Amino acid sequence: MEKPSKVVKSVVKPPNAGKGRKAGVPNKTTAALKDAILAAAAQSGGDLKGKGGLIGYLKRVADEDVKAFSGLLGKVLPLQITGEGGGPVVIQASALDERL
Repeated sequence: MEKPSKVVKSVVKPPNAGKGRKAGVPNKTTAALKDAILAAAAQSGGDLKGKGGLIGYLKRVADEDVKAFSGLLGKVLPLQITGEGGGPVVIQASALDERL
């Protein structure tokens, strides 16, 4: 039987291989898409004619499509809540809370 020949891989890499973007620099395509989405929402507004701008649009989405708006909220709300000075959250009950 004949042995299969070995495949020799090249170890020479292009001079800029593996450098990539610096940390924290957003993808240009993502930034452009985000800007376009925000501009479209602002132009649409709450009345589809631009009234209220971006906030008007988001109010309309909140009223008409609660599920979509909840998804947006989930993306912008902090994942972890901290109390004063970065410590734990302290919850104090009052006399009105006792009936709950």
